[in-house]
Formats: sequence, structure tokens, C-alpha cells
Amino acid sequence: LGWKFYDADDYHPLQNKKKMAEGIPLTDEDRIPWLCALHDILRREDLSRQDAILACSALKKMYRRVLISGASAIESNQPEQPGENPALKILFVHLDGPMDIIAGRLEKRRGHFMPPELLKSQFDTLEPPSAPENFITISLEKSLPEIVLEIESAIL
Repeated sequence: LGWKFYDADDYHPLQNKKKMAEGIPLTDEDRIPWLCALHDILRREDLSRQDAILACSALKKMYRRVLISGASAIESNQPEQPGENPALKILFVHLDGPMDIIAGRLEKRRGHFMPPELLKSQFDTLEPPSAPENFITISLEKSLPEIVLEIESAIL
């Protein structure tokens, strides 16, 4: 697509990375500042009229609201009001698959701070997207070219 790509893992503060490396799941309190920083990146790209892709484990509905609206999503469960910082238009791509497939992929990953042992905690935290969220769900059991084609079709 020629869009900027951001990996949310690159923006975790050191204390989050250390915690995960020790096998300790992150809490909402750990994730919110990180998600707000990611929102700021997406807001900057939007203001520059740049499309961007963010790879991020936005596991909960609240986390996705923070990506869309920033810190104001925490203070209120109400949608962002029109004004200076309207909510970002984001299509969430929910890559869905069984734990064993994802665990197998995590086992092959080298040099990453999150150990495969934390996968269960992520599944426990997961709130799959649902209406009225703007999302598509794609099975991880498909081939990579099929996954990419499905995402491109939804975007374009």
C-alpha cells in the first residue's frame, strides 16, 4: 500500500518490556500510557494526511477506544464530540486463530521480549471487536497472501 508501518511493540516503555520478559502480564495501567502514545502517532499521521498501519494487540474494546480518541476515551465512555480532535477513523483488523497456531508462531519468534507463556493471559484479556466498532475479522488459518488480499480489499 505504500503506507507508513508502525509496530506498537517498538513503543512499549522499558518497564513494560521488562515486566513481559519476566512473564508478568501487563495491566490496564501499564497499557494506557502506551496506547495514548500510539494514538498520538496515529493522530500525527492523520493531521499530515498520511495513511498508516499499526500492528498492535489492542485486546480490549477500551484499548481500541484509546487508539481512536486518545486519553479522552478513558475519562468518558461517550463517543468523542466534534471539535478540535475528532475521533480517528480506524479499521481494526482482528486476526483470529486458535491458541495452538499462535503459540507455534510465538515459539519461532527470536529476540522478542514477550515470552510465549504470556499468550494465555492475552487470550484471557481479549474482547473480540463487535458492532458498532469498525473492524474485520480474518482467520490466521489462511495463507499470508490470502490474509493480505483480504485486508487490502477491505481498505480499498
